[in-house]
Amino acid sequence: MAEPGVMVVDDDRYILLVAKELFEPEGIEVVTAGSGRECLKELEKGFQGVILVDIMMPDMDGWDTVREIVDRGYSAGNIILMLTAIDVPGPKGDDLKEYVIDYITKPFDPEEFVAVVKDYLRYFS
Repeated sequence: MAEPGVMVVDDDRYILLVAKELFEPEGIEVVTAGSGRECLKELEKGFQGVILVDIMMPDMDGWDTVREIVDRGYSAGNIILMLTAIDVPGPKGDDLKEYVIDYITKPFDPEEFVAVVKDYLRYFS
């Protein structure tokens, strides 16, 4: 991947579809992953950019996913944001919060969502 993109990691297919519909018209490549394991596979392939990880997912939740990203050295060169349906994330990921740059609360305003992610993509230019 030449240009940094956006990876959305969420078990909700609707969120993945909406992300593509919001970012692709902006010329931003979108990679979707329905689970933490799919996210790790995309990182193994060389994904670079902004990673939006849903906190509440079955099997491997967002914090477990971030832990694997960090443990495998994939946090370098990527920006991690958490998608959350709760205003204040619990203590589970306290030791990982230094790797998480921001939190986006669902439901999100589409224009604000795109603007926030585009701001983070600017760090790559």
